[in-house]
Amino acid sequence: MKNIVLVPFLAAIILLNSFSTVGVRDIKIKKVVIDAGHGGKDPGTNGAFSIEKEIALKIARKAGEYIDKNLKGVEVIYTRFDDKFVELEERAQIANRNGADLFISIHCNSFPSPTVYGTETYVMGLHKEDANLQVAIRENSVIYLENNYKDTYGDFDPKSPESHIFFSLYQTAFLNNSINLATKIEIQFAKRAGRRSRGVKQAGFWVLWSTSMPSVLVETGYLSNPREERDLNNELKQDYIASGIFRAVRAYKEEMDAME
Repeated sequence: MKNIVLVPFLAAIILLNSFSTVGVRDIKIKKVVIDAGHGGKDPGTNGAFSIEKEIALKIARKAGEYIDKNLKGVEVIYTRFDDKFVELEERAQIANRNGADLFISIHCNSFPSPTVYGTETYVMGLHKEDANLQVAIRENSVIYLENNYKDTYGDFDPKSPESHIFFSLYQTAFLNNSINLATKIEIQFAKRAGRRSRGVKQAGFWVLWSTSMPSVLVETGYLSNPREERDLNNELKQDYIASGIFRAVRAYKEEMDAME
């Protein structure tokens, strides 16, 4: 891989190392960033009659509302609250600038076979399966829609497995807590939201790599599956998914509070 912009990479690595253990920072959950994937000129993936950016925003707003109403003292910050384009790096920096304690990015998935369905929650890490890499490639390719994206991302190539391997090795500071939250989300999806959980997975997502707090990327279902596309467009099913995310955050917060 060619020279990636060294200064941002080293700065991020130093920042991550400074938070290498939970004990270094206040573990109370006070701020949660909800990131509705895609938006504006970036529609994301699409199904037969719907597009990812619209579903992700609806679920994100519902999840944020649940957290805001039911978790006293927790501030919800949205990377977008309407149909606008937000650069990938900026999504992470919104969380960093606000000193967020959790970052949750919400998406919909797609696959060539219409029989595949279910939820997946990703944490930053080295992809162990090609399918995980393909999801990361699709989500990271959003950078091509950004103006002067090379100024921000250097020689990072979303289509290159080597690029994903390179930066996935550096995001380890919050991995355990990210996996903890991701596991709680998938448990809620399976037990309370009536979704088929495909489990917690790891892959190289730029938006997760750039955050300086526990972070997850939630794939709420497959728009390429006809039945699941209908579910993802159903307001009650969206409520169940959003409620599942809220319940997972609440359980995670209670666990963190108990550690004090």
